[in-house]
Amino acid sequence: MGRDQPFLLPPDMREWLPAGHPVWLVIRAVGDHLDTSVFHARRRAGGAGAAGYDPDMMVTLLVWAYAQGVTSSRRIEAACWSDVSFRVICAGDAPDHVTIARFRAGFPGAAESLFTEVLVLCARLGMGKLGTIALDGMKIAGNASKDANRTGETLRKLAAETAAAAVAAHAEADAAEDELFGEGNRGDEVPPDVVSPATRAARIAAALAELEAERRAAREQQEARAQDYLARQQAGMPGAPPQAAAVAAAQARLDRVRAARAAQIAELERRAAGPRAPGRRRDRPGTGIEDYCLVKAARAALGKAETRAAAAARKAAARKGPGPVRDVTDIDSRLTPTRNGFIQGYNAQNMTSEDRLIIATELTQDTGDTVWFEPMLAQAGDAAALITAHQPPPAGATPATQASPAGQGSGIGQVLADAGYCSEHNLTIAGPDRLIATGKHRTLERTARQAAAGRGAAREEAADGPVAAMAARLATPEGITAYRKRGHIAETPHGQIKHNMGIRQLAMRGKPKASAEWRFTVTVHNLCKAITSGNLTQATLAALAT
Repeated sequence: MGRDQPFLLPPDMREWLPAGHPVWLVIRAVGDHLDTSVFHARRRAGGAGAAGYDPDMMVTLLVWAYAQGVTSSRRIEAACWSDVSFRVICAGDAPDHVTIARFRAGFPGAAESLFTEVLVLCARLGMGKLGTIALDGMKIAGNASKDANRTGETLRKLAAETAAAAVAAHAEADAAEDELFGEGNRGDEVPPDVVSPATRAARIAAALAELEAERRAAREQQEARAQDYLARQQAGMPGAPPQAAAVAAAQARLDRVRAARAAQIAELERRAAGPRAPGRRRDRPGTGIEDYCLVKAARAALGKAETRAAAAARKAAARKGPGPVRDVTDIDSRLTPTRNGFIQGYNAQNMTSEDRLIIATELTQDTGDTVWFEPMLAQAGDAAALITAHQPPPAGATPATQASPAGQGSGIGQVLADAGYCSEHNLTIAGPDRLIATGKHRTLERTARQAAAGRGAAREEAADGPVAAMAARLATPEGITAYRKRGHIAETPHGQIKHNMGIRQLAMRGKPKASAEWRFTVTVHNLCKAITSGNLTQATLAALAT
């Protein structure tokens, strides 16, 4: 299985590992049952240089390496000489770390295809139980240090310093070349060591532009929300003003009350100047505009709104922390909170089947989970259709029962998610039945116990709205029993990836490459799950081949 050779092993290497070793299953699964044409299409054929390695071998090597928690290209190269399972995969012809890194750099576009292929293989093996699926987010570190985060002000200073350093470097290089080649002679190309600061300058500029765009978008969103409220207020629609519009709303109310009082005074003066009806006293304006009770109340409300706005501004200025930051090493990664502190990385959204197969995944930059419920639900629907189309029919099923089989073949039965996904929108959008926690798990358990004992049930039943209805449902024995499955379904794959596979940090930088590496990691998890569950065996692979 060396260069420009088919995915075959020399006969003497077949004795290196026992027949039941998992590496043989991985080799056979990749070589015989996965469509790796997208990797072959990227392979260089012909031309100058050494012959290329078989893409199937490279895919198998990386799958096995990630399954062992080995993600460094140099460590993979070393393992190809020191570990017998790695030596079997590459048939003794070990690729160097540059070849491995270059092959992995082409993951974007190819990892999606491999993920789908493994999902189809697992479905053909009878995996992918869709009766209950669970959604959860998993924080994973990127290939960047959180100490490399910089605020907008610091980025501006770095940009200026980098530009000045680049100018000084060019001037120094020109002076050195004039001394070496003579003034006016050729040989004035920029030396290689000047290129590196330019690359860093580009990253700094990109990070600064992204921060400013984010700040501008937030300001525009606040202004749009304020304008929308003011328009609704003018139309007579009730509602609490957003913080950005509180002062403007109070000022608008004061202006309306003043205008109404001025119109009232004008009308009273008009009546007083006209003929007086017999037996009727003349109307007098009474108090002026500023002394009118409603004007004074509106003016007091404006003063309170201005006081609250000033206090909020002082609080924001005194708030601890640097504010929005960007990492100059990997500007796509984010400073993400975890239970053990902050990490510099990403937030992976994973939809997991009842038998712990990750059927949909997305690597995101958002530190929160709420906005990803609907997109992941759509991805899970597509994955469910793919799994159902490739799963073998149940034993004894007839064509009539195959059209709408019970259990896993009937599509997604129920979706479970924690409180990070709780919102009225996520509770009410179209889709399968769902249980989304309205609080911490221990709170749900306590509420369920109180409801079972007859305490607190009346208060929940009297509550209104989707969130209250979900809380009431989770207080029932059926609801809390179904929700208890969430942790075991959703969090087991995370433990498998972090603790068993040992992958806690991505090796590639930039969201496109990091996303592809994460999808490849999930693909390896699914393949390992098929092996450890006993679904992927030599016998089942032979049956699929026939």
